Amino acid sequence: MLVQKLNACAEFITGDGTRMRELLHPDKQPLKLRYSLAHAVVSIGQTSTPHSLTTSEVYYILSGQGEMHIDDELEIVEAGDAIYIPPNARQFIRNSGAESLVFLCIVDPAWRKQDETIYSRTYALTKNITYGIYRC
Repeated sequence: MLVQKLNACAEFITGDGTRMRELLHPDKQPLKLRYSLAHAVVSIGQTSTPHSLTTSEVYYILSGQGEMHIDDELEIVEAGDAIYIPPNARQFIRNSGAESLVFLCIVDPAWRKQDETIYSRTYALTKNITYGIYRC
């Protein structure tokens, strides 16, 4: 059995500027997983750098509120929301709330640096529709 404690994971800054702790990754632990799981934090008023992955990704919001941008779409997200991000979609998230925006990232297949492209921070989106947000 593997129980991974969040506080035992080193925090680092990702290529998109998010504070991250990698919880599970098949290349770093003896696990039979296809995906990787990480805990992410975007500070108040901060925005992750626009980026894309060649793989699919899911964010699950644990606390806070933000604006999720996927390609030319925008949706307000909050605790309890699951966001599906398709492969090759340009994406970023902005903390629009009064507390840290905290979420889990699931990447399938598991995250690899060579699968990620970082774009200019000037990349902007303006459409506002409900894409990829699942609320029960």
